Amino acid sequence: MGVSVDETVSTGPVRDHTPPARRLGGRGRSVLEVALLTALAVVMLFPVLWMIETSIKENRDVYAIPAKFFDFKVTMDHFKDVFFASGGGRSALSVSFLNSVVVAGVSTVLATVLGVPAAWAYSRFAVKAKKDQLFFILSTRFMPPVVVVIPIFLMYRQVGLFDTKLGLILIYTAFNVPFTIWMMKGFVDEVPAEYEDAAMLDGYTRLQAFWRFTLPLLVPGIAATAVFALIFSWNEFVFAIFLTSSDTVRTAPPAIAGLIGGTTVDWGLVAAASVVFALPVLVFAYLVRKHLVAGVTLGAVRR
Repeated sequence: MGVSVDETVSTGPVRDHTPPARRLGGRGRSVLEVALLTALAVVMLFPVLWMIETSIKENRDVYAIPAKFFDFKVTMDHFKDVFFASGGGRSALSVSFLNSVVVAGVSTVLATVLGVPAAWAYSRFAVKAKKDQLFFILSTRFMPPVVVVIPIFLMYRQVGLFDTKLGLILIYTAFNVPFTIWMMKGFVDEVPAEYEDAAMLDGYTRLQAFWRFTLPLLVPGIAATAVFALIFSWNEFVFAIFLTSSDTVRTAPPAIAGLIGGTTVDWGLVAAASVVFALPVLVFAYLVRKHLVAGVTLGAVRR
């Protein structure tokens, strides 16, 4: 028996033969995933939200039992105490915040200035025992700061760097340079060396080719590396507390930790200081967010 083409090939619209239960199951799974992710986000962000709430509560609401989540009076007195002393003038916390800005900023710039050319050299040139040198550079980050802080303390006391901002800048730079070299080497490897070769054929020197053609392509990687280096310098606690002794040099992490102790703790002041301390890194990461995302994802797709 013959079969016509019209009987075997349908020209009408294709209908969805997926069972309704399966379609509803997929939609229900998406809703469940969103609900679980929302619950996880709430759990993860609750300490941050509680810190922000505590910073704007009056002291009687901070110590209230049961805790007040919504029905409390908003005050900005704790933020005022972060920057101004009770008798007038600048507070010790404001000096510590300024020290953190100087130490973290300068050490990050120095680590970037020193690490980027070194990473470019390791990526472009045939260095003898390159892998061994890179492993040695990375091995300086294997030991936690608490292991080497005592020898560094003794050395700093002998050379006059103890309780100085220069001492903190140097030690933070020394710890950030190996990290910068390793991160930036991966970014430099992603930039074809043919760009520099073509530039040198046009008459540019090696350094000019790097500065004019390679360096602009490394901006996303530099931004990502600088953010991580800044976070380390900004949050570092062990060196800051062991290598400083005066309030005029001490950075923010040990200064905030010093607020906790004694018979009573002003948790509103602690929370306000923590909020102020967290803002600069968040603002910096937000300003370079485009470069940060591009730098972190650079090399994810192999050509």
